[in-house]
Amino acid sequence: MAGGSGTRLWPLSRQGTPKQLLPLVDGKSLLRLAFERALASVPAERVWVVTGAAYADVVAEQLAELPAANILGEPIGRDSLNAVAWPAAVLHRLDPDAVIAQVSADQVIEPVDVFARCLDTAFAVAESDSGVLVTLGVVPTSPHTGYGYLHRGASLPGFDGAHEVRQFAEKPALEVAQAYLASGEYWWNSGMFVWRAATLLEQLRLLHPASYDSITELAEHPERLAIIFPTLEKTSVDYGVMEPVSLGKGSAHVAAVALPVQWRDVGGYASLAEILGTDAAGNAVSGPNVVALDAGNNVVVNADSDAVVGLLGVSGLVVVRTPQATLVARAEDAERIKELVAAVTGQAGPHFA
Repeated sequence: MAGGSGTRLWPLSRQGTPKQLLPLVDGKSLLRLAFERALASVPAERVWVVTGAAYADVVAEQLAELPAANILGEPIGRDSLNAVAWPAAVLHRLDPDAVIAQVSADQVIEPVDVFARCLDTAFAVAESDSGVLVTLGVVPTSPHTGYGYLHRGASLPGFDGAHEVRQFAEKPALEVAQAYLASGEYWWNSGMFVWRAATLLEQLRLLHPASYDSITELAEHPERLAIIFPTLEKTSVDYGVMEPVSLGKGSAHVAAVALPVQWRDVGGYASLAEILGTDAAGNAVSGPNVVALDAGNNVVVNADSDAVVGLLGVSGLVVVRTPQATLVARAEDAERIKELVAAVTGQAGPHFA
């Protein structure tokens, strides 16, 4: 899945250059890193990308090994349920027994070999049980309040690190997150899944029959993409399928495989700062010509090689310079950048969003 807009990384990420296509980590895009992780488990010809139609050409450039037919371009974003159901329907037509790992292109995961081993376990669980939807649960290292959680239940015999899922939990308050961590029974919800295409589609048929009819029609008639896709119900796969199934709706059950890795969902500048690391003053810096004097604990990104970014006597800020726009915000307000982008769109025009 590589279709998000990355609004919380504005102005670094904008409509034409979403975060998953930016060279954020050692000169590589998040999409490229996700593709290379996938290659640890499957060959290139079995990797498919669901992205915005406007980004399809850039995706093809960044993933030259990928067959052109393996890029599915959404004409409009309709949230993650459709981003998983559409490829499931396409692959089910190609192979009724297809088993799919649905992973995200906005995450940094290390080490890759551990990820691949856990993914292989999740494949094995899905292959062994036609009634299971598998999610990957990241073993938490802190009481993080920015992630959803899943409550694991009984272990699955024969599969290392695999458990039933009792329920999903929303992003918690700090006290709740601390209790989750202390219990040892909760994992971070990674938003990555493994399932048989047929199993997911059956849950879609039971829980969202209109969407099922439209998705299966789209798989049969791809030439009708521009007509069908915009009419799909807009909802997430968590709300639409995973949470209801975990509560006994549908006909499947939910399991999770432990993912004991260093995992970062690059949703905003706080998580980007974790990836960048900090200098002696606590500043997380990316790009050239950043000068900080008596300034600490800031996130500074300079994406304009013709400019210098100078900080003097400030702390706790997010400062981002691009050729088109500049952001200055308190780090504690970084999660509100979506509000700012909406205001920028209204006052300065959508070409700055």
